[in-house]
Amino acid sequence: MCYSIPGRVVSIDGRTIIIDYFGEQRRAVNEISNLKVGDYIYAQGGYVIDAVPDAEAQEVLALWKELFFELQERDQHLSGFKRMDKRAGDRLSLILERIVADEEEVAEEELLYLLNLEGKEDIARLMQAANYLRHKHLGNSCCIHGIIEFSNYCRQSCGYCGISARNKGLKPYRMTPEEVVKAACEAIDKYGFKALVLQSGEDSAYSIDNLCQIVSGIREREPALIFVSCGEVGLPGLQRLYEAGARGLLMRFETSNSRLYEQLHPGRRLDSRLEHLRAAFDMGYLLITGGLIGLPGQTREDILGDISLTKSLQAEMYSFGPFIPHPGTPLANSHSPAAAEVLKALAVARIVDARNAKIVVTTSFETLEKDARRQGLSAGANSVMISLTPDALRREYPLYPDRAHLNESLENQISDLLEILSDLGRAPTDIGVSHTAS
Repeated sequence: MCYSIPGRVVSIDGRTIIIDYFGEQRRAVNEISNLKVGDYIYAQGGYVIDAVPDAEAQEVLALWKELFFELQERDQHLSGFKRMDKRAGDRLSLILERIVADEEEVAEEELLYLLNLEGKEDIARLMQAANYLRHKHLGNSCCIHGIIEFSNYCRQSCGYCGISARNKGLKPYRMTPEEVVKAACEAIDKYGFKALVLQSGEDSAYSIDNLCQIVSGIREREPALIFVSCGEVGLPGLQRLYEAGARGLLMRFETSNSRLYEQLHPGRRLDSRLEHLRAAFDMGYLLITGGLIGLPGQTREDILGDISLTKSLQAEMYSFGPFIPHPGTPLANSHSPAAAEVLKALAVARIVDARNAKIVVTTSFETLEKDARRQGLSAGANSVMISLTPDALRREYPLYPDRAHLNESLENQISDLLEILSDLGRAPTDIGVSHTAS
């Protein structure tokens, strides 16, 4: 299954190109030197992956065309915003109608009001407004990234994380660079993935040379958008990984509350994490970042701060998932948030960055809530990640206990996801970009 539709290049301005998909146009960053107007390309995550021969593009487009418009029509129907009869003093209706009309920027006080909603019906109305904005500004595309967790060693002692150095019950593993390259190339060649996240703990056994070897090894064999997610590797390390071919960075800051951050990350400072993110963006990386919902001591003001910080970092993708306590950490006796808290955060994130953000339904949310993908995608989200970690190792990467999809084959994961996307009218592609690197 291919997770991208070929698009035709309609204009080129330096590294920025405009791509046409059945009449819809999107921007992307291009690094192919001989690309011309009229050529067909695959793009993912706002980045041009590869040129496509005209005959191949026409064949794929012929298969997609009827389905593309059918899905689009279904999504339009499901994402409609139903206006309610206004009751006296119905603040929620007034705010939501202004939001869907794009009349003006939503005030911080109003966003906090939305995060504080409690009634099931009111939260459903918030989700509906967010989903309407998602369709209005970004259409029905849903980007699908694969993630390979290649090492569960980590030298950090983060208070919430199941692979932290505190967890003495962890069964450690490391994939060799050759094994990572092989797994990535199989995902690209056999299953059609075009965007991959390479993730590990902060494992000092992998030098920057090793990580660069992995990235360049994949890029030399297969066209793909490669995100790295190995913690703080230092600014020189980020630059070298970019030169090796990495074009994305997944690094969550987890909380914008510096006091809470330092409590959860002994010996670490929030400023260091943000320095990495900002420097990576300046280098040209596409960013995936965000925070945890429901951390002990967190307030809804903190969550709003997390969303605002993600936007200020010019993130390509917002990643907000629930805190789930792990028995091998100091927060073992804490409690997870209700699923509604995550849905409200996703919806408010969409409202804050209606026109640009890709918002992911995280695996942690799928672990908390069985129907998370469907609910999250109906609350303004438009991105999903699938685990490509080899079956024998997947259970040994316990960021939180009882992770979703542990016992599912990759084929079943893909099949189930495509069924959900079809039901919701989403095209399993990624044809958008929130910013272009300079």
